[in-house]
Amino acid sequence: QLVESGGGLVQPGGSLRLSCTASGSTLSDYAIGWFRQAPGKEREGVSCISTVSGRTKYSYAVQGRFTISRDKNTGYLQMDNLKPEDTGVYYCAAKGWGLRVTAFEYWGQGTQVTVSS
Repeated sequence: QLVESGGGLVQPGGSLRLSCTASGSTLSDYAIGWFRQAPGKEREGVSCISTVSGRTKYSYAVQGRFTISRDKNTGYLQMDNLKPEDTGVYYCAAKGWGLRVTAFEYWGQGTQVTVSS
């Protein structure tokens, strides 16, 4: 089971750092992905990171503002210069690759990120 944390309310231009852990197991064998879903919209891919090489991929919407990273047991998404359009529920995913929702097998329950003044 994947568990996200670190969401919250932040003003435009602010930062948040999301974390993803695996309850009862390790993430070291899997690529990790981050996805988000805004109200009334479909879930979309934000970023993903591979295992050994640390290869990363970002959506055009967050390129240059978000940074994905990981250690053996935790995945991270550092979000800087946040914009109101970044608001949504952010999900962590594991065992897969890419920015398509169908690309990953395991999913967390999500954490709310709200960017508002």
